[in-house]
Amino acid sequence: MIRLSVINDMSQAQFVGALGDIFEHSPWVAEAVWNKRPFASIESLHESMVRTVQEASEESRLKLIREHPDLATRLQIGEYSTKEQQGAGLDRLSTGEFEQFAEANRNYTERFGFPFIVAVRGKNKDDILAALQARIGNSAQEEAEEAMWQIARITAFRLHDLIIE
Repeated sequence: MIRLSVINDMSQAQFVGALGDIFEHSPWVAEAVWNKRPFASIESLHESMVRTVQEASEESRLKLIREHPDLATRLQIGEYSTKEQQGAGLDRLSTGEFEQFAEANRNYTERFGFPFIVAVRGKNKDDILAALQARIGNSAQEEAEEAMWQIARITAFRLHDLIIE
């Protein structure tokens, strides 16, 4: 855990080093908000980061969405994603469950062009699979908006796990 006052006093390199992975493989978000310090709260830091993403080009937002791993993948994924998926039990799927997730992920990605994103905290594998199956019926615009909302939830959790005020 890092104190917010320490975050506010960091050089840009230190700041990006500490917060560059909050948004999956997208250190540009931390780089963009560094000059907006000092932040009065974790929430104000998060709001600044989310606003930066919202104001980015559509191409940058889509790239950010595509940086997220499939859920229940057996590929190497980032530390934050690994811990989050373990917390939801996605690292302990049976072979049949894994195949079910793999097929659902494949169908979703084929339909929308990016991976299914959901904040898994507080959910179990059944909740997540049900959400994946339900959301495949959404429009592309609805899913892009939902993905961005889910990313905002995920990153809020990550910041609160990392920083204390």
